[in-house]
Amino acid sequence: MDNKKILFVCLGNICRSPAAEGIMKSLAANKGLDMQIAIDSAGTMGYHTGDSPDPRMVAHAAKRGYRLDHKARKFDPKTDFDKFDFIITMDNSNYKDITAMDRDGSHKERIFKMAHFVKSFDVDEVPDPYYLGTQGFENVLNVLEDGCKGLLDTITKST
Repeated sequence: MDNKKILFVCLGNICRSPAAEGIMKSLAANKGLDMQIAIDSAGTMGYHTGDSPDPRMVAHAAKRGYRLDHKARKFDPKTDFDKFDFIITMDNSNYKDITAMDRDGSHKERIFKMAHFVKSFDVDEVPDPYYLGTQGFENVLNVLEDGCKGLLDTITKST
């Protein structure tokens, strides 16, 4: 398999996208692909830049064995479009924001909604758990685990 680079994107880069990053890193490592798949995350907004992931998401992810070791950053269209093979957005708003940054449409084949890879849940986006309480975080992790498995299958079958 050729080396691949994945970027997960949500709004503030403190809940969903760092969780997806942690889940995918774990899945890749478990399949011996951690040296072939580079994984990062970013937000469409920069107001949490430099912050660690939300402590609630860190706690819920840790219960499942995922480590969220990330500092929030803002998506940079000048570098991120060219650097990543897969840009995976968490919700419809993130997708709209990222595709709008791709002004000439030259990167559209690399921009996907996470829901595209989710097989076991009927979702069209990954909901933001920030105001949804404990069950919201657990639901997001369920959806992200499924979506990351689907994405990893897509990547390994396409090479």
